[in-house]
Amino acid sequence: MDQQELERIARNVRIDIVKSVHAAGSGHPGGSLSAADILTMLYFEVMNIDPEEPDMKGRDKFVLSKGHANPALYAVLAERGFFPVEELISLRKPGSRLQGHPNMHYVPGVEMSTGSLGQGLSVSVGMALAAKLDNDPGRVFTLMGDGEIQEGMIWEAAMAAVHYGLSNMTAVVDWNGLQIDGRNEDVMTVAPIGKKFEGFGWNVLECDGHDMAALKDAFAKADEEKERPTVIIAKTVKGKGVSFMEDQAGWHGKAPNDEQLAQALKDLGGEE
Repeated sequence: MDQQELERIARNVRIDIVKSVHAAGSGHPGGSLSAADILTMLYFEVMNIDPEEPDMKGRDKFVLSKGHANPALYAVLAERGFFPVEELISLRKPGSRLQGHPNMHYVPGVEMSTGSLGQGLSVSVGMALAAKLDNDPGRVFTLMGDGEIQEGMIWEAAMAAVHYGLSNMTAVVDWNGLQIDGRNEDVMTVAPIGKKFEGFGWNVLECDGHDMAALKDAFAKADEEKERPTVIIAKTVKGKGVSFMEDQAGWHGKAPNDEQLAQALKDLGGEE
């Protein structure tokens, strides 16, 4: 798929995100918008998956460790054909399968129920290790938030991934510099992220998390690594694409009102 088409899909994903969070009246738009390009690249270009057969053997698996960014995951799954796009408007509503955090028992394409920060990388280590033992060709991909890597459990998992030589595993850090209480450097400094993972023995790559060509190249290089797990440090902008949300910690977990939705859609080139 060419870069222009991937960018078009990512734009649609962002439109889906703001519409669904607005309809819900709650949710997490900021970190969902920053992750939209990464997830689009994974689901439309990188991963071996089949919406017609979500549980096919040998498939690649994705774990959204920062589970609160599920508006982005749901949007990508819908755009990819796992369920109807029209269902996105039911986000967080009573009786909907699209709840505030992804649930593997109800939503096609969701490999792991997540939400408690720090756990996703450990789950991914287990998945990748099981795949190695079963001679399963499927790879495991994980998306973490930068604030999330303040969790100690992340580093226990990082140590285990190297110990077991999980080269079939690629983690991505969505480094937008913000978390619920403000900037990373003010809450708990996470930089230098790359050097920390290098210290644990990971193959470390860095790229612009909004550049499709750069993302494609990074995932290709990760696939070439046959000895160690890889982490991609993707530099992003929280609230990417929506003028009043960009680089604003206040939009970590807040829904836009009607007027703000209209402005967001205008920014994204959607309907006004």
